[in-house]
Amino acid sequence: MRLRLVPQETNFDFFRFRTITMGVSIFAIIASILLWLTVGLNFGIDFTGGTTIRTEATAPVDAGAYRAAIEPLGLGEVSVVGVFDPTFRADQNVAAITIQAQEGQESASTEMIASIKSALGEVDPTITFSAVESVGPEVSGELVQTALIAILAALGAILVYIWLRFEWQFSIGAVAALFHDVIITIGIFSLLQIRFDLATIAAILTIVGYSINDTVVIFDRLRENLRKFKKTALVEVMNRTVNETLSRTLMTSGTTLLALIALLIFGGDVIRGFVFAITWGVVIGTYSSVYVAKNVVLMLGVKRDWSQPGEGGGGAGTQFSNVDA
Repeated sequence: MRLRLVPQETNFDFFRFRTITMGVSIFAIIASILLWLTVGLNFGIDFTGGTTIRTEATAPVDAGAYRAAIEPLGLGEVSVVGVFDPTFRADQNVAAITIQAQEGQESASTEMIASIKSALGEVDPTITFSAVESVGPEVSGELVQTALIAILAALGAILVYIWLRFEWQFSIGAVAALFHDVIITIGIFSLLQIRFDLATIAAILTIVGYSINDTVVIFDRLRENLRKFKKTALVEVMNRTVNETLSRTLMTSGTTLLALIALLIFGGDVIRGFVFAITWGVVIGTYSSVYVAKNVVLMLGVKRDWSQPGEGGGGAGTQFSNVDA
């Protein structure tokens, strides 16, 4: 027996309320941008600067106990992550402790380091500091700039790929959906004030890859159906396409969400922001593949007969249409 989340053949009218869904998406994008500009993001240490301390101890690292010992010092955000390496000795337990930049200080003071060492010494008397590194505002600013470049470069590369693989209308729809996903995700982080750091950037890039994968699968089926049903209205062909790929979409998203929800609940504070971003991205990416990417293609119109290279767009962007994705 094969498990099916939906019947083998469905006939849902996904585009019946396309004006409303597009309006909701535009409103969400505008609201996210306003939140970003007014409330701002809760930047993590990667972007605000801070100090990273590398510790070694003979006892196993207890991240919770380390954080609890440092919190009374009033140093702000503290991150404790165990470091694992196959070259470590059996009694070499290493942790990386990151503390946000203190106001008016370019780097951690000697007194601050001493107070942290004293506090951690009460948890584990064998603990030693093997390295202390500070990240200043200038480096943090470079990280912000590099992160933005990484996201824009990914979106640009995807635009070119979709243009070559399909038609320019498809590439505009796909990139519009990706911008929609990224902007609304950042808006959610601003609204909920979840820590925004380099791990979140990695999650956003993961969202971009996940979303475009679903979009390309539906686009590929759409192109096949456009060849089969050349006289059928474009909106009807799109509805047929989304219905035909609905089972695959729900199975992929559903199984991914099962793993992500487990990580969200049991994964701990260290990875919660990263996992939340991907979880939200799976949901919003599935939505945008239908209600943003396809709506944009529907508004722009699309070539109906690939047997005629000159029809609709002069054949541009279809020279790689037969190359496997």
